[in-house]
Amino acid sequence: MMKKILLIPLLSIFLVSSCFAQYVNDPLKATFVTKDITNFWNAFDQVKASTQINPFEALYIQPGSPGVQAFTPGRIESAASLLKTVLERWDDYVKIRKNSLAMLENEKQCRAAFLALKYLYPKAVYPNVYFVIGRFNSGGHSNPKGLIIGAEMVQSKDVPYMVAHELIHYQQDSIPKKNLSLLAACINEGSADFIAELISGGGPNRETHDYGNANESKLWNEFKLIMDDKEDSHDWMYNYKPKNGYPPDLGYWIGYKITEAYYNKATDKKKAISDILHIKDFYQFLSDSGYPLKFK
Repeated sequence: MMKKILLIPLLSIFLVSSCFAQYVNDPLKATFVTKDITNFWNAFDQVKASTQINPFEALYIQPGSPGVQAFTPGRIESAASLLKTVLERWDDYVKIRKNSLAMLENEKQCRAAFLALKYLYPKAVYPNVYFVIGRFNSGGHSNPKGLIIGAEMVQSKDVPYMVAHELIHYQQDSIPKKNLSLLAACINEGSADFIAELISGGGPNRETHDYGNANESKLWNEFKLIMDDKEDSHDWMYNYKPKNGYPPDLGYWIGYKITEAYYNKATDKKKAISDILHIKDFYQFLSDSGYPLKFK
């Protein structure tokens, strides 16, 4: 009986420890995991040997890290979906192989960005960073299990910025992830872009920002009429080929501009970073930023 009683607190301690093992507070102790890339290419080479079997289930999905498991719903989807994409885009996968194996060439820059965030936001936490290969439909994802980078979508030189962007999303634990207004979705993504640039030295889509900055007044007047709508109801978000002829991710750009205005206006920059990471009312944040006054 005594053994059973002792097992209960020990089990509780184990469960609590397991929960908190998902991240660390020290940016120098953050873990970068690349084994899934090796697993992917092992499976890929089996496809080259025979297209009659699907090696991705046994060699990539099943032994996959928590990163692969988190990246599967809505992205990889299944071994069958992955094989279908590989066969359809074989040459594209061949082209990214060398780059995918160089994901950690800039690990020091990633840790420098982590240290910069720690300075600006001492409460920051650092989850595991997983590098995986998907179906050319997502460059990154922030998940309770960690930060996941789609290596087929990201150049190795851009890894510090991409990791920093997803790291900011990981801190935004109070911001809902679904059913946001367009305004909320744009600020959510644009604020991650803004702080990621601040801490990593990298930057968001240059083409989109150049276009946005050159047409800022026109775009604001369009955006303010639709910003109450749902996040996916317009071409401003999550559309790489907008029907309206605009460059992709203008929503990221305008969210960046609003966040930039808020940060520049603040006298206490560290408090501003904390505010940006924990927005509760996006309309109040827009008002506090003073950004709309720019167009009066």
